[in-house]
Amino acid sequence: MSTTPPVLAAELAHAWADIQRHHPELPDLAAPESLIGESSSACGHELSFERLLHEAVHGIAAARGVRDTSRAGRYHNRRFLAIAEELGLDHAEDPHPSSGFSLVTMNAEARRRYRPTAERLQRALKAHLAATATDTKRSFRGPAARHGSSGGGVRVKAVCECGRNVRVVPSVLAQAPIMCGACKKPFQIAETAVAGKTMAVAASV
Repeated sequence: MSTTPPVLAAELAHAWADIQRHHPELPDLAAPESLIGESSSACGHELSFERLLHEAVHGIAAARGVRDTSRAGRYHNRRFLAIAEELGLDHAEDPHPSSGFSLVTMNAEARRRYRPTAERLQRALKAHLAATATDTKRSFRGPAARHGSSGGGVRVKAVCECGRNVRVVPSVLAQAPIMCGACKKPFQIAETAVAGKTMAVAASV
């Protein structure tokens, strides 16, 4: 189930559909929440229509069976650049040593073509940021928010009852339990697990 606010999810779907209108082979956007607040130095630091167009390049590459990146998805190669140019994205400089042609920008034609859609998405993003910035110190958002989210790429320690531990992004763990193959118990963020044991001890006293 999507955890993206409905209005923003709808605007992302609308923007993606507009790209599909010009590029029918682009697959549907299955998980808009994967883009919300996500920071990626390889694909652009914040969400915008230009970033969405960048992600569409990867979508078309996947549909064509083209390997457009290497080095764990960080280095964007010339096959990526070729598809990016089809979608109205340019890369004026030489490739970056570590990220290749990742930092593409919309050319003048693409800006004209998508201006209404880009402006509409930008308004929705601003409203989303304003809404999420209204938290107060009295707001409780749970361990995932306290430890950081996938937006910052922060991984925290999660433990199971048998003592095994893994490093995970809290928002990924929040989507569904990750089960330990040894004891068949779910991994929990260390702080949460400790708090749970403390409450159990207190209840038995």
